Amino acid sequence: MFIFIRAKRIAIIAPLFIAIVFVLIFAPDNRDGYSLIWDVSVPANSDLSEEFAQHLEKIILTRDNAMLENDIEAIRPLYNANTRLGIYAFEHEQKKVKYLHSWAEKQGVKFLDINTFFKVRWVKEQGSKVTVNFSSITEYTYEYINMPDTPNRFRIATYHVLDLVNDTDKWLITKEWYTDPFADSLNTETLKAEDNKAFILSQGPRDFLNLNERRNKAVEYADLYCGASDNEDYYFRYNKDYKNYNSIGGDCTNFASQVLYEGGFKKTGSWNYQKDGSHAWVNAQGFKDYLIYSGRGSLITHGTYDKVLKLSYKLLPGDIIAYEKKGKVAHISVVTGADSRGYTLVNCHNTDRFRVPWDLGWSDKGIKFWLIRVNY
Repeated sequence: MFIFIRAKRIAIIAPLFIAIVFVLIFAPDNRDGYSLIWDVSVPANSDLSEEFAQHLEKIILTRDNAMLENDIEAIRPLYNANTRLGIYAFEHEQKKVKYLHSWAEKQGVKFLDINTFFKVRWVKEQGSKVTVNFSSITEYTYEYINMPDTPNRFRIATYHVLDLVNDTDKWLITKEWYTDPFADSLNTETLKAEDNKAFILSQGPRDFLNLNERRNKAVEYADLYCGASDNEDYYFRYNKDYKNYNSIGGDCTNFASQVLYEGGFKKTGSWNYQKDGSHAWVNAQGFKDYLIYSGRGSLITHGTYDKVLKLSYKLLPGDIIAYEKKGKVAHISVVTGADSRGYTLVNCHNTDRFRVPWDLGWSDKGIKFWLIRVNY
């Protein structure tokens, strides 16, 4: 069973088995962590899960507050500094805090709140070490520095395996694996462009009231099945009518194809799903190429962040952004809206995002973007 934590309340809920791509963040060899994350053979122990849910809640609250306040030292006591992987886990969180606040400075925003709720999937006790498998959704609230009292919110789901050791009646993190939404963006040197900030802060809200029915249906589907939905009935939920490809490379393109299909596009010989997805259905590069060369999509622009920023404001809900690394498209997101300054927001799988600013987590030098108008 799962232990579900929200607003410091504990409840036992029914199982929800989630298949999602996991990237090993806190160890050089990902095989052990990967297998633990996918291990469904660990028997449920409700007493043990409930006990460690309370320890886990304290850890998450401390990390959320440190992230909000940019207080890196506040999380240092959570980690076991006597092990290499404990130190590595702390240093990675340190980089994440630095990146988020560097992005906020680039964007001209201030974070008002960071709040996480989570589900404990299983807990396994091995002597002095305890391993906790859990899923979480973190909601970030921000406002623009020149638009106070107008909050914007986005949500990111992550999936974890955490090793804890007892040290004088305190449980310390000695190792952690999870899907990191900022893993491609931990070099903050790429986020220093004052002219971009001035442009972002000069923009106004955008009106999407006149979208056609097909775009609206596509966005509705993307909001429900992104894995980080704001609808409680759809927390961590994927559409079970489709195979989940996270364990074999990633599910982002499969999800984007589903969104377009729900938006009224008929399957074709090259873009289709019949118990399994075709190359154009599930492969990021193949999907991007198919959209453009089939005429179902039209290229708005392609290039680095500085080059595409202004044209990104032309994106509409239901459009597509493809993320290119080292000359190859590695990720696909679906446009689902815009924030109070008209900045484009996206949904996607791995990591699961709901209404997240389109470049957050994709800031490293060399990353290029394909902005694609989908011809609904």
